[in-house]
Amino acid sequence: MISTDFKPVDWVHSTNIYEVNLRQYTGEGTFAAFARHLPRLKDMGVEVLWFMPVTPISVKNRKGTLGSYYACSSYVDTNPEFGTIDEFKELVKQIHALGMKVIIDWVANHTGWDHEWTITHPEYYTQDDKGSFKPPVENWEDVIHLNFHNTATRKAMIDAMKFWVAECGIDGFRCDMAMLVPVDFWREARAALDQLKKLFWLGEFDQWNDEPYAHVFDVSYSWHWMHMTEEFYKKKLPISALDKVLTGYQQKHPFHHIRSYFTSNHDENSWNGSEYEKYGEMAIPLAVFSCTWNGIPLIYSGQELPNKKRLQFFDKDEIEWNDHPALHLLYKKLLSLRNNHPALLCGHKNVITWRIATDHPEQLFCFVRKNKDKEMIVVLNFSDRKIVFHLNDQRVRGEFTNVFTGKTKQVTDGFAIDPWGYKLLMK
Repeated sequence: MISTDFKPVDWVHSTNIYEVNLRQYTGEGTFAAFARHLPRLKDMGVEVLWFMPVTPISVKNRKGTLGSYYACSSYVDTNPEFGTIDEFKELVKQIHALGMKVIIDWVANHTGWDHEWTITHPEYYTQDDKGSFKPPVENWEDVIHLNFHNTATRKAMIDAMKFWVAECGIDGFRCDMAMLVPVDFWREARAALDQLKKLFWLGEFDQWNDEPYAHVFDVSYSWHWMHMTEEFYKKKLPISALDKVLTGYQQKHPFHHIRSYFTSNHDENSWNGSEYEKYGEMAIPLAVFSCTWNGIPLIYSGQELPNKKRLQFFDKDEIEWNDHPALHLLYKKLLSLRNNHPALLCGHKNVITWRIATDHPEQLFCFVRKNKDKEMIVVLNFSDRKIVFHLNDQRVRGEFTNVFTGKTKQVTDGFAIDPWGYKLLMK
């Protein structure tokens, strides 16, 4: 009997995710060239490297000069643009040797038009009344829809996923547009693959609307939060709009399910703009939120620079690296805290999280993370003015140390915070 509920492996509760856009990461755009960045990413505290699809890209109906990562022509090979299967295996070994983990993007809903299955198994695909392949949705003209009502399709898909676990040693999957694939397929796939190795399962869906998928995947997206924070910034909404989203997440999920919080990813950056286009100066306190709230932070390639340009999706558009990414040390501090402070564990039975009142309720977003006697207070200034404030919560007492300055003071004393600033107070 297939399990109806799955639990994340222990290391998930303190981890983080870094999305790798391999094509744009280096001039070469290869596995070997990316490996040169591994020591820097390790120093920054990155734990899980999520590679956008590494599979070969279809030529037929390709968009742009290089096509979409998400229009594959085989599920069991690598894109020659990036390197060979053996070179990918070597990269995985290097990553594991540094104590980090690897997950790959898995696109189950569709393939490119010249995927090998279109010749060997056309019955794996949804077809129109003329027997022709068809895109899954409007405007996705470069891909065609797979038929998950066919049990043979499901078996072939699961066998392909097993290849990357058994042959390449990956540690999990980020499942693209997971909510477009029947949830019972994911349940079947996870049950089969977890027999090979306990994996990390990140699903692209927002559990706000897709609650059944939260019982299969360890982690889901927080699209609703991302969109609402952009509206909050641009339309000057009340902070209660943000509270409503977070309360909704708490009410809708099984306790062990976790959300990833982010200000950018490959879709957002290319199609909607960088985090600075969306949030302006609020981008930095939102990054702090992503690393300290009850969830898993997701960082996109180049955010540590910070990269402020939109990267082309279907064409070469290299990230403009320098020797000293400006936000490296900030992320290093935040990711180290997540890994080492018991109160910042996510989805953990011993940790509680609550919003805390201040005397500036429409400017300051403040919350507490608590694990037994370990506490962390996070204060974010979502305004463009410096504020002197007091915390108003009888449950929080004693001396706290400012994580960034090392200074200690009573929590009942007043504090000052800069415009769009942040404070982390540790007990």
